[in-house]
Amino acid sequence: MDNAGMKKGIVIKDDWPGYSLDLFTYPEHYHEDIESVYIPHGVIMNRVERLARYVMDDFEDNIMVLCVLKGGYKFCADLVEFLKVLGRNSNKYLETRVEFIRLKSYQNDQSTEELHIIGSRDLSFLRGKAIVDTGKTMKALLQHVETFEPKMIKVSGLLVKRVPNMADSLTDYVGFEIPNHFVVGYALDYNEYFRDLNHICVISKTGKMKYKV
Repeated sequence: MDNAGMKKGIVIKDDWPGYSLDLFTYPEHYHEDIESVYIPHGVIMNRVERLARYVMDDFEDNIMVLCVLKGGYKFCADLVEFLKVLGRNSNKYLETRVEFIRLKSYQNDQSTEELHIIGSRDLSFLRGKAIVDTGKTMKALLQHVETFEPKMIKVSGLLVKRVPNMADSLTDYVGFEIPNHFVVGYALDYNEYFRDLNHICVISKTGKMKYKV
């Protein structure tokens, strides 16, 4: 696979069941609320480091990182940290600024039509978003960002969901392409729960019922 293909993510097949919970540590209070460890934390971190290398290759001297809260904060923080580490260990250093924006378009496990954008007015270059699915949220955000006339816009998403009209074309750097499962952990939530999971996990029916609003 060429470099452009690898930027589009590691493909996780539809029949991938995930790893048994017995193989990993996680908060015990979630024992009945998750079915499996879908992507272990170590694999996530290694992939984020690789995405940071792609960013280093594509940018010259400085970037603005726009972090999409709340689900994207761990991905963004780790991506920026790897950019710093790579810069310290090479002859190329990217001056990096970070701004934050909050989007809310989910209720329970369903994406809603209403999108709220709350955040900085100084927006440009690169953003980290945790999940990109059909792209409605990302399209709205891009339209908002483009009003500030940035020199370049690149989108980084840890997860892209494999759904009809999937938004992979909107995402320049992808961690993983996954089936249309509702996943939690690594700051991804279900009604504000599960953000404290380090791994990305598949939520169980019990978990959905327990934390439904």
